[in-house]
Amino acid sequence: MAPTTYTLTIPSSTRFLKEVRRFVAVHAAEAGLDEMRVAQLTMAVDEACTNVIEHAYEGAAEQPIEIAVIAGRKELTIRIRDHGRTFDQRAYREPDLADYAKKRKSGGLGVHIMHKLMDEVAYRSTGRYNECRLVTYLP
Repeated sequence: MAPTTYTLTIPSSTRFLKEVRRFVAVHAAEAGLDEMRVAQLTMAVDEACTNVIEHAYEGAAEQPIEIAVIAGRKELTIRIRDHGRTFDQRAYREPDLADYAKKRKSGGLGVHIMHKLMDEVAYRSTGRYNECRLVTYLP
C-alpha cells in the first residue's frame, strides 16, 4: 500500500503554529501513535517550524512553509519545506546542557530537541527549497 500524504501550507508566522500542531496531531493519532508520541512529534514539528520562521525567513512574515504528513506502513514522516536561508549542518554543535543551565541561556535548543524526540531527523537543501524530515516509527 502506498503512503498517504496530507499537506498544509502556512505563512511564516508563529501565530499559525497552533494550526500546524493540530494538523500533525490529528494525522499522527490516525496513524496509531499514542498520546505521548503525538506530543513528542508535535513538539519536534513546532521546533522545526519555529526555526524556519526565525532563521530561514529571519522573521519575515507571509513566506510559505509547506508541511506534509506522510503516513506509511512502518513510519510517519513529517516533511517541512521552505524557500529561505539554508541551515548549515556542518556548523551545528550539540549544545552543552549543563552550560546552558549554568548560564541560564534561552533558545537555541530546537535542533537538539528534534533529535532527542524523533527516530530520524534529516535536512537537505536542493537549491529550490530546504527540507527537514522528521521520522517516527509506528508501533
